[in-house]
Amino acid sequence: MLALRKLSSSSKSSSFLCSFAIQSSICSSATIPDVPSCTYYDARINEAGRQGDFATVHHLLNKRVSDGFFNTNNTFKFVSTTNLSILDDLLDTIARLDNGYPKKCSYDCLIARLSKMHCISEATRVAETMVIKRHGANNVTFHPIINALTKKEEFHEAWRVMDVMRSNGIVPDLTAYNFLLTGYCFTGDVVSAAGVLAKMEEEELGADTRTYDALVLGTCRVGKLDAALAVLRRMVDDGVSPLYCTHAHIIGALLKYQFYEQAAEFVRSYAGRDVKLDSENFGILATRLITRGKFEEAKELVKEMTERRLALGPRLKDFYELHVRS
Repeated sequence: MLALRKLSSSSKSSSFLCSFAIQSSICSSATIPDVPSCTYYDARINEAGRQGDFATVHHLLNKRVSDGFFNTNNTFKFVSTTNLSILDDLLDTIARLDNGYPKKCSYDCLIARLSKMHCISEATRVAETMVIKRHGANNVTFHPIINALTKKEEFHEAWRVMDVMRSNGIVPDLTAYNFLLTGYCFTGDVVSAAGVLAKMEEEELGADTRTYDALVLGTCRVGKLDAALAVLRRMVDDGVSPLYCTHAHIIGALLKYQFYEQAAEFVRSYAGRDVKLDSENFGILATRLITRGKFEEAKELVKEMTERRLALGPRLKDFYELHVRS
């Protein structure tokens, strides 16, 4: 189990000097427009961050929330693998933000940024800081870390993070388990996936669209196409709307095993319920048939797409002009 580390407190300037630094930095910056935006605040924060102007970063993080603009995936884009040395200054800046949402959201956003860069130890450090200082760490705090680990197939570390959550009174939720389930299903490790499902059942977490999607993916990965179709039918029967990628998993698996007619039959069996889904399914199948040199099969599908008035992408438009319309 990961041990929580206590961060050593950095020396602080007097309140007068701190206030003077903040005001000087703010006054020298551009005036905030009457109608700001998330993009505006992200750009300003990143500019200040790249310059090491954390007084302005502090002001803008508070101001954007008071103006009703949440942090985004781009808020801490100035943090990179080449400047992780600024993490101490940034953590000190976030710690001095207004209590509540401004502080909690900023911590979570920074963790998401670090996790995306796969700086797991740094992301974990920030999460541990939230736990130690009682800044509202919860499942959302740890989701990016677990997601990043499972995408890299570092399952042992992901389970250790789950243990850290439990040891600090945070019970892993359905989303956390879905990350693990999807990771195992992607690798085709159905035994471990079954273990995750057992834990989810034990915790009485239920299932959502991501859970079913992972199961469809897993069964497709190991070539159990009948099982994949059965899961999809169960999903629909349970009133859970499939993701577009859920259908794509099955289409891809059918093509992998050269079941071209069955793939077309599958796409047609779900046609007429959702125009966007139809465009996605027909488009994916037609494009992949073209890639595989199955031009006759592709011509039939593209012709059917035009008859159904489904949108054609650039590649399918060119194919239509050359092989169908002519």
